[in-house]
Amino acid sequence: MSSRFRTHLAARIIHQGGVVAYPTEAVYGFGCDPLDAHAVARLLELKQRPESKGLILIASHAEQLRPFVDDLDQWLLKVGKEWPGAHTFLLPAANDLPRWVNGGNDKIACRVTTHPIASALCDETGHAIVSTSANRSGQAPAKSAFEVQLHCPGCDYILSGALGQLDKPTPITDITTGKRLR
Repeated sequence: MSSRFRTHLAARIIHQGGVVAYPTEAVYGFGCDPLDAHAVARLLELKQRPESKGLILIASHAEQLRPFVDDLDQWLLKVGKEWPGAHTFLLPAANDLPRWVNGGNDKIACRVTTHPIASALCDETGHAIVSTSANRSGQAPAKSAFEVQLHCPGCDYILSGALGQLDKPTPITDITTGKRLR
């Protein structure tokens, strides 16, 4: 099965409310449509993660983040050359953002990824997707499709492929304070 077909299949599953696993810059991630409450609830249950922690969103280009970020254009100037790239930023959340996306916090974690598979998945879905490590809370993140199957079964599809070059998940910086959180 070609990689383009597999990406198309994964995007279709996301559109149908499913949860998929896919490679990112450092680890496999779980993704779904961030505006699908049922899909996010399934993802959080799969990870055994509380809603209050919020989620990271990834996009293939910044425009896909517009529905989730308040005054995106202002913050893009501060992000500068970090995007696209392997850096996650906490940005002011849009006022009407559902609680399940950002855990009720006033910020949302976002990244414009350059990972070819993750970026292609966002392109194919046509919008930003959730990107949280493929693991149960407190366990090590999966570094292969096999590890996803072994340690965290229950997702609807695994889009297999090579990880990026990072040894650990992307750094997270609060754009409003400049404070590095990870």
